[in-house]
Amino acid sequence: MSVPSTATHAGLPVGKLSAYLDWLQMLTGAALIAFMWCHLILVSSILLGPGVMNALAWFFEATYMAQVGGPLIFLAFLLHFVLAARKIPFATGQQRLMLSNAKRLRHPDTWLWIVQATTAMGILILGAVHMWVVLTNLPITAEKSAARIQTGFWFVFYLFLLPMVELHVGIGFYRILVKWGFLDRQGRWSIKKKENLLTGIFIAIGLLSLLRYYFLSLK
Repeated sequence: MSVPSTATHAGLPVGKLSAYLDWLQMLTGAALIAFMWCHLILVSSILLGPGVMNALAWFFEATYMAQVGGPLIFLAFLLHFVLAARKIPFATGQQRLMLSNAKRLRHPDTWLWIVQATTAMGILILGAVHMWVVLTNLPITAEKSAARIQTGFWFVFYLFLLPMVELHVGIGFYRILVKWGFLDRQGRWSIKKKENLLTGIFIAIGLLSLLRYYFLSLK
């Protein structure tokens, strides 16, 4: 009697490899969430004045957090997308089936996943452009950021990128809590309401910061 073989990939059982990749996806996602919240602090410091933002930016430059951390975050950004892309339907037929199932199930968390997957596509393109522009024009200053936002299409560019990022981050944070057992079924509704409120606050702060940059005098 023969023993059924177990499918393997890279020397690991497929199920175990998938679990390791899910774990790595969660870790990179959590790291990017923490980064985005810290990034919002730096960006929104313009509301306290250009001097405050420049002081924070100088600290990141002086400690080499911008020069070293920036490329590392970019790599984590790409790695996270590759890991998440394993479960994103790219074919038109798969997307139609996904939407059909979501409508049939009528489960809010299913729609949250769809929003997260959709915003991921926009963030991949717009986020990569933003990071490239910033990292190739160091050091970061309030004046440079304001000059960019006041030029060409950049203000509209960030009007699209801001809600995409905050929605993706907020939903990602909620789904990490649910998927990895930090949150039981009874606590989902309460956390979801708080996360929605937090996301709304972050978007509002981001919009106020954009307006401050847009109207900042460059004389």
